[in-house]
Parts: sequence; C-alpha cells; structure tokens
Amino acid sequence: MTTIAQTRNLPAGQTIRLGISRVSYEVRTYFRQGDAVFFTFLFPLVMLTIFSVAFSEQSFGKDAAGTTVTAAHFYLPGMLAAGLLLSGLQNMAIDIAHEKSDGTLKRFAGTPLPVLSYFIGKIGQVFVTGALQATLLLVVAGLVFRVPLPTEPSQWVTFVWVFFLGVTTSAVLGIALSGLPRSGKSATAVIIPIALVLQFISGVYLGFSQLPVWLQNVASIFPLKWMAQGMRSVFLPSNFEALEPGAHWDLGGVAIVTGIWLVVGLIVCRVTFRWIRKDS
Repeated sequence: MTTIAQTRNLPAGQTIRLGISRVSYEVRTYFRQGDAVFFTFLFPLVMLTIFSVAFSEQSFGKDAAGTTVTAAHFYLPGMLAAGLLLSGLQNMAIDIAHEKSDGTLKRFAGTPLPVLSYFIGKIGQVFVTGALQATLLLVVAGLVFRVPLPTEPSQWVTFVWVFFLGVTTSAVLGIALSGLPRSGKSATAVIIPIALVLQFISGVYLGFSQLPVWLQNVASIFPLKWMAQGMRSVFLPSNFEALEPGAHWDLGGVAIVTGIWLVVGLIVCRVTFRWIRKDS
C-alpha cells in the first residue's frame, strides 16, 4: 500500500496526461451504454422534437420585428441547458455510483491511478459528449425546425462561456452527488428525480415567468435556472428579456451563481470522495 500511495504522487504534468488519456476510454464506454445514451445524450433532442411537433400550431410570442416565435425556437435554450445537467450531473452521479457498487473504484484503489486523473477523464468525457449533444441540438433546430440561430459573435461568445461553466459545474456536482445513492441499483431512482424536478422548476419545460414567484425564488438557488437563463439570452429575441426576473438577462448572476455551485461541488468532492465507501 505504501508503494501505491507513493506512485500516486506523480508530477502534475504526468497526472494531467494520464487523465487526458482516459477521456477517449470514458467516451467509448459511455456510448456503449444504450440507456445512458438515450436518457442523457438523446433525451433533450427527443423532448425538443416532441414539443416542436405537439405545439407546432401555437405562437410563443413575437420578436421585435413581429416574427412569430415557434415552439422549437422557444424550447431550444431550455433543452441546451437540460443537456448540460443530464450529461454532467445525472450521467456522472449514476455512472460513478455504479462504479462504486460493482467494485470498479475498489480496483482503482489498488492501482497507481491518481484521483485527479480519474476526475479529468470523467469531466473530459462530459465535455466531449456535451459538445456533441449541443451541436446535434443546434443542427436539428436550425435545419429541421428552421430556428433562426444567432448571427452576432457576442452571442456565440456568451453561449461558449455559459456552456463551459455549466457543463463543468454539472459534472462536478454529479461527482459530488455520486455518494448519495446507497448502491448502484438505487442510483437511477435517487438521481433522476432530482434532475427531473430541477428541470420543471428552472424554465426548461415550462416558461419560467409562468411559475409562481415563490417557486421562481426556489429555482434561483440552483444552477440550472441560471444556465437556462444564459441560454435564453443567446437564442431568444432581445424583447424576451422583459419576461425575465428583473426584466434583464442578468448574465453576471449566471456567472456568479453557477460559479458558486462549482466551488461548492469541488469542496464536496474533495472532502467526501473515496475510492471505497466507508461502509463497504
């Protein structure tokens, strides 16, 4: 055990390279799991398609030029934000809980693999799958549902930093939550309801301004509401800003609240993550 502990103290560069080398392995493993691919990777696209078809005859408002905002246009920002949550929090929490339960992490405990390298591989997988998922959503929304995509570079800059901050925060919170299920079998039952409730109260499936004020205040505690708001600032017409709390997009709030949750997630991971559960 002493030898293993010593070999884990690798130079920073080697630890990072080892983590990066695990990313491709994690991505391949992810796409071999059909249920995970459907419920995390394809689920936002399925929901966008359902809403776009079911509400195709309805208007969700008009832009400043008087053009009707379609269901696909209205729901796209929410589906992008939900994708960050599903690819990060839901996927990581369930995946790592299973690895704890089936002995994978216990086997890692007997190898020189540093915890940081393990984290880099996991978070790198979330970045890759999250980027592919967002690209797929944008392509389908633009080509199939004719959603007008942003033309201003500043809007795409906002999209990039909201995506990177959102996906990182979601992944770290997923790792932190992975210790909540008592077993791999219970992971799905524990984690999916959390993700589902957050989506319903955060302006993903329902217009955020349509929710009761008290529920808006509750949702504002959690990062998904802010990620969805950041995405709306990119993809919805500028006149929709009046529907937001305070009648503005509040991108500063998006960065601050999501960043706070990132720090909280990192602290929880640092304090609680173990290769082997204490009650094992």
